[in-house]
Amino acid sequence: MKTRTLRKDKVNIITLGCSKNVVDSEVLSGQLKANDINVVHESKKSDHNIVVINTCGFIDKAKEESINTILDHVELKKKGRLDKVYVTGCLTERYRQNLEEEIPEVDAWFGTMELPLILKRFEADYKAELVGERLLSTPGHYAYMKISEGCNRTCSFCAIPLMRGQHVSKPVEQLVAEAEGLVRRGVKEIMLIAQELTYYGLDIYKKRELPRLLHALADVKGLEWIRLHYAYPSKFPLEIIDAIKERPNICNYLDMPLQHSSDKMLKAMRRQITKAEMDDLIGEIRNRIPGICLRTTLIAGFPGETAEDVEDMKGFLQQHRFDRVGIFTYSHEEGTSAYALEDNIPYEEKERRAQEVMEVQQEISYEKNQEKVDKIFKVLVDKKEAGRYLGRTEFDSVEVDNEVIITTSRKLTPGEFVNVKITSAYDYDLEGTVVEDGQA
Repeated sequence: MKTRTLRKDKVNIITLGCSKNVVDSEVLSGQLKANDINVVHESKKSDHNIVVINTCGFIDKAKEESINTILDHVELKKKGRLDKVYVTGCLTERYRQNLEEEIPEVDAWFGTMELPLILKRFEADYKAELVGERLLSTPGHYAYMKISEGCNRTCSFCAIPLMRGQHVSKPVEQLVAEAEGLVRRGVKEIMLIAQELTYYGLDIYKKRELPRLLHALADVKGLEWIRLHYAYPSKFPLEIIDAIKERPNICNYLDMPLQHSSDKMLKAMRRQITKAEMDDLIGEIRNRIPGICLRTTLIAGFPGETAEDVEDMKGFLQQHRFDRVGIFTYSHEEGTSAYALEDNIPYEEKERRAQEVMEVQQEISYEKNQEKVDKIFKVLVDKKEAGRYLGRTEFDSVEVDNEVIITTSRKLTPGEFVNVKITSAYDYDLEGTVVEDGQA
């Protein structure tokens, strides 16, 4: 008898793509653990015999990474180092038939909404009473919370509705219970995520109810920071800004992807908003909360984009001086309405345009960070790395924004809040010293 048959299964879950996938993987892990199955996230060890790869199918680079990860693990299976390779997530949802034909060594493929079917493979039951329970893959002091699934928007470049379906909100009560559970486990910061936050509630309450949800979450005792990601600018409910202003534990931070500034491009992208309307919205948000941190994302190289459109985008950044900006190069995605357009800008040119726009933002970011020198900020300690502590202000989200390099003589704990006086500032990072009560 081979000794392998006596070994208990151990499952390693690998997550690719966005924070929404992170939550899905955490929910799967929680369900497996509740069924007494040994499960780990992103294990670097080779003591597991089953792998579940949660894939991204959003743009070319993400698809390539997903396929390479699958092929690497199929190779390990061929060498006898894995028993099973399962694949789930957005890539499967979009390309299941092709994938099944091209990579037959994968034991099973699952779409984005097939959690019960994955569990069936492990002879495990979906436990409905575990709604909101997850095995966190993030450090214990922060977590993502998905408030809805899917998207009803019709942006011409975006494949998300193909993979995630129509918008479905979770009830307020369920999300509050989920937040309370996370806080009991030591979570201090919750990042609200969705394909589109501002649409929240329209399906189940017949009106936009993100402000109501924010007030309910702000009442959760022990929840120190609530952060908003992915708010759509068209028909933006300004009551959201009022809620941020009124509740001290909602971070003065808003991630609002605008994608472009040129009216011609906004129309081609089907963004349902004009440049003038975006100007007014940004002005009103900053008028209501002068110190708010605004993050946005932009796309370079959409079909038909001209040098003038790129100059428009650079001027838009200089006008509004966003605190944080991410820029993507356009990816020509089958199934989207933009796929009918000619992808007429070479990849190198898209990259050059993106770089040009980011250089404008880099200067703005440096200047904005210089303004923070000698000021004191509340900082959440995230980790200790290479002998130094790293943390974030309320104006910075995990992985995508600034970090604060913290100097102190005392021992700090991840999840602890400290007051830090900024001593130096760079393009995308800050340095500072912990100040104790009474110090200036």
